[in-house]
Amino acid sequence: MTRTTPLQTTTGWIPLAVLATAQFLVVLSTSIVNVALPQIRAGLDLSDTSQAWTVNAYVLVFGALLLPGGRAGDVYGLRRVFLLGIGLFALSALGAALAPTASVLIACRAVQGIGAALLAPTALALVLTLYPDGNRRGTALGVWGAVSGAGGAAGVLLSGLLTSLFGWRAVFVVMVPLALAVLVATWLLVAADRPRGGSLDVPGTVTVTAGLVALTYGLSGPWPLAMIGLALLGVFVALQRRATDPLLPARMSVVAVPNVLMSLLGAVWLGLFYFLPLYQQRILGYSPLEAGLTQLPLALMITLSSWVTGKVSGRPVLPVGLLVLAAGLAWLSRTPADGTFLVDLLGPTLLIGIGLGVAFVRLTAMSSTGVPAADNGLAGGLVNATRQIGGAIGLAFLTLLPSFGAAFGACAALTLLISALSTRKA
Repeated sequence: MTRTTPLQTTTGWIPLAVLATAQFLVVLSTSIVNVALPQIRAGLDLSDTSQAWTVNAYVLVFGALLLPGGRAGDVYGLRRVFLLGIGLFALSALGAALAPTASVLIACRAVQGIGAALLAPTALALVLTLYPDGNRRGTALGVWGAVSGAGGAAGVLLSGLLTSLFGWRAVFVVMVPLALAVLVATWLLVAADRPRGGSLDVPGTVTVTAGLVALTYGLSGPWPLAMIGLALLGVFVALQRRATDPLLPARMSVVAVPNVLMSLLGAVWLGLFYFLPLYQQRILGYSPLEAGLTQLPLALMITLSSWVTGKVSGRPVLPVGLLVLAAGLAWLSRTPADGTFLVDLLGPTLLIGIGLGVAFVRLTAMSSTGVPAADNGLAGGLVNATRQIGGAIGLAFLTLLPSFGAAFGACAALTLLISALSTRKA
């Protein structure tokens, strides 16, 4: 079996800018739809179920296919799979923008999830391959964390602006030229890698995908489906032990702890960006646009913190960053009904931004440490999958809590747990 021929490393940063833009689009496509949902519902006469599936079709497919998407890059070539993913992403965004019915829109969102699951892990793997040495990789991952953090807040802000000015279809249209530009730039600037050969573990792919979809969907609704998902994941584990070329080989245990920590951080991350806009709009009376604008300091601090973290090293960095994050979440958990931005939101969100930037960059770096170059795609898929699935599972439990303050408090407690666990691996 031939192994993947490494890409040539690069001394320039333009390929990083291109690949980071792809990551920005993945994050953006998750958050940009939420604010536009009322207009989408009115425009296509969506039912409650169809409205939920406009979001879930993307999120579920994306999260479930990240692991096989990353492994496909290792088997068939990172650049090849990335180009396929960004192409599907662009076409499905265009289809969603032109969708005449709810069914077409939901189908396009599912295809967009497939595209994102192919491009997100292979984009990260290409970054790890192009920038292999410590200092340059740290800088590259700092940029990666910055655009990931900025994408969530940018989605809220852009969605408010675009839907107000041009209608809901604009939130999908805006992604098409960006995705096509990334496709062309990657084709021109990133050299092709030779596939390592072999084949994708089909039984493993089917069971892990079906298991993750059933588990994630079941946690937010029909609980028996969640049990079926757990059973399918158990079958997946059994199949991996017997497979000759497993989807998740035993050698990836070297990054087991960082990925567990990333799954816990995913619960905090998704919980924050789910409950914060709701608190601002339902309790403080903000409009969607005001909610987006007041999250700009958070996005800017995540960006700055991620950039700085990529340039520093040392064991205490991650635990200290997590303590800062926990402090910000605990402060935010006060959630006064008469709160103001300057007194009750600005301070905690700045602390949260610092902590999230540190945690995301450090855990992403740790999740690739010790992984062979031939498994970079799998490493990228695994760390993305653990964050997505951890976020979905965590959010399912956080929504059971009685108040916004309780949710933020639970996120603070979970962050303290991550900090305690990270002291041995930071």
